[in-house]
Amino acid sequence: MKDTPIRLIERVRENIRSVITGQERNIELLLCSMVCGGHVLMEDVPGVGKTTLATALAKSLGCSFGRIQFTPDVLPSDVTGFTLYDLHSGEKRLVTGAVMNQVVLADEINRTTPKTQSSLLEAMQEGQVTIDGETHPCPAPFFVLATQNPLELTGTYPLPEAQLDRFLMRLSMGYPSMEEELRILDAHRGKEPVKELEPVANAQEILDLQQAAQEIACAPAVAEYIVRIAAATRSSERVRLGVSPRGSIALMKAGMAWALMQGRNYVIPDDIQALAVPVLAHRIQLNRRAQDERDSEAGIVEKIISSLAVPQVS
Repeated sequence: MKDTPIRLIERVRENIRSVITGQERNIELLLCSMVCGGHVLMEDVPGVGKTTLATALAKSLGCSFGRIQFTPDVLPSDVTGFTLYDLHSGEKRLVTGAVMNQVVLADEINRTTPKTQSSLLEAMQEGQVTIDGETHPCPAPFFVLATQNPLELTGTYPLPEAQLDRFLMRLSMGYPSMEEELRILDAHRGKEPVKELEPVANAQEILDLQQAAQEIACAPAVAEYIVRIAAATRSSERVRLGVSPRGSIALMKAGMAWALMQGRNYVIPDDIQALAVPVLAHRIQLNRRAQDERDSEAGIVEKIISSLAVPQVS
């Protein structure tokens, strides 16, 4: 018997929770991105579980998995693939890169050069790669789960705005509480827990889940609320670069996925408010005044949300 979307999501959630301590909010946001087919950027200092969380989701889905450990010497062809010519037969053979998997872990993405970073753009936006003039579709479903360390750390390259805009959400892990860290130590006394994880879903189930999310209703009043939030970022006196229409689309789709996860077939303003910061904050650039006064992108989005009238949806 086919599981309902809620049961399928719960199955994946519990599988991740079995190896991840704490991070309840980030697990929910990661699942929301999975449901609407969006890519996720996880940012924080080394050692707080970014790669472990991404690996736990990948192993839970039973999809093909590719990992790219980004370093300054990684080339674009290592990401997308290349054409190999056989000198004896004269034939050419396609050698696919790590991006030709259903779940791609781009580990420490900001440790590689901008040229290599940009090799992911076509795959993330259009679900395809172009190798030596020929276009090849990426397998479905397709997710990029990227991790990065803060830019002030040595040997990192800032992600360009165009690359950031391709990520549906940006998450921050944070340090665990003392109780959570004690549980983490206890779980790691023997084997690495994530290595023992078994898949609890398959690719077709994920595609069906994404289709169900596309059928969630988003009322005109909620759509207008999203547009007003985006417009407010563009007119803010503290913002140099506001949210693009791609950001508005991302917030609407994330809201639809979030509503499905709550067991509703329609989006409400609360869904939009819950997702506005992880979906929009990384899409805006602060001006010099805001930077000098140590404002944050997340803080600006929160102020905008609190200043706008909330629509009534029946």
